[in-house]
Amino acid sequence: MFGGVEVECFLQVMNLRQVFVSLLMFGVAGLLLLMYLQVWIEEQHTGTCLETTVRKLEKLPEHCTTQHKHEMTILGSRHWRGRADLFGVVAASLVSQLSDQKKMSESPLSWLRGVYLPPALHPLNKTLVKGGRWKDVDSTQEKRRSFLHDFCKKYNSRKKLQTHLVHLVSRIYVEDRHKVLYCEVPKAGCSNWKRVLMVLNGLATSAHNISHDDVHYGKHLRKLDSYDLKGIYTRLNTYTKAIFVRDPMERLVSAFRDKFEHPNSYYHPVFGKAIIKRYRHKANEEALKTGSGVRFKEFIQYLLDSHRPVGMDIHWEQVSKLCYPCLINYDFIGKFETLEEDANYFLQLVDAPAELKFPKFKDRHSSDERTSAEVVRQYLKELSKEERQLIYDFYYLDYLMFNYTSPTV
Repeated sequence: MFGGVEVECFLQVMNLRQVFVSLLMFGVAGLLLLMYLQVWIEEQHTGTCLETTVRKLEKLPEHCTTQHKHEMTILGSRHWRGRADLFGVVAASLVSQLSDQKKMSESPLSWLRGVYLPPALHPLNKTLVKGGRWKDVDSTQEKRRSFLHDFCKKYNSRKKLQTHLVHLVSRIYVEDRHKVLYCEVPKAGCSNWKRVLMVLNGLATSAHNISHDDVHYGKHLRKLDSYDLKGIYTRLNTYTKAIFVRDPMERLVSAFRDKFEHPNSYYHPVFGKAIIKRYRHKANEEALKTGSGVRFKEFIQYLLDSHRPVGMDIHWEQVSKLCYPCLINYDFIGKFETLEEDANYFLQLVDAPAELKFPKFKDRHSSDERTSAEVVRQYLKELSKEERQLIYDFYYLDYLMFNYTSPTV
């Protein structure tokens, strides 16, 4: 049995613990309140309304993942023009440390969780299309849009990934006059598309008079990530968004031929030297010094290497990672295989000048044979069956998203 003194001491200790716990809870609550006030003051200072941002975030469609097992979660742009978004950092930090149940019940920031709205399939505005010649092209377009929409709904899952909105739109070019957003997919007609955008924007009178260097290095066109957050959301919600894709294997071979079979002052010293050094047995000094003469098999070894000596490049990056087709709801899906008719139909949709037609000319190495299915087969002969299968696996999502036929491997 405890004596009276022991009981009194025990009660005093318990009271102290309760006081300590209460103080700790008040301290945590005060810290959260302070962080919220800091964010509120910062947002007032920058003129950005957080509630408006969240409402716009909630309107964004859900993203189909790049691995079939994840979803993209947008917490907004955590970094914008070099300024840290304190609220995004705090939210991501707290959310990552809580279980899903605690996120919903305990976190005061839970209302800024990921967005889970299915991608909406909006009807195209076809009021500007003139003539009946576009019936078949329009029918094909609707099938592509419906297919991608169904694919994205089917392959969503419960796991979540976080990404930055600014990163999602970093490959999208803006043409404000005709309210066009175009996501650049290299080796799928992107050079001529940027020429067309320059003409639409009044920067040139003809697409045929714009040089390759002006297209790619002139910085005449703005990208969507150069706008503020309001500008990004407004354009995503109101502009006509287009993407043009190509059979993944053809696009890959085309990129290799362009960058490694012709003189190139960037790809040879940066990629070529690293590839030859790592994958060519007993490479001679000239090859190691210049990086010229990379073989297709060596290039594929680099592509499939999980520890690449140099990083990826947009010319052979998957479209699913360039344009995020299940998160950004593209209104128009063109294909390189039907590039001319798709492009000219799109120009009708956005009320482009009647005299503007999509250019037919080959942007570079015009004397070379175009990369066709037959040309691809010749290159694939250099690879083992296992390597061909691994390339298909690498571009698996691109094949599925855009309904391309899997190659015979």
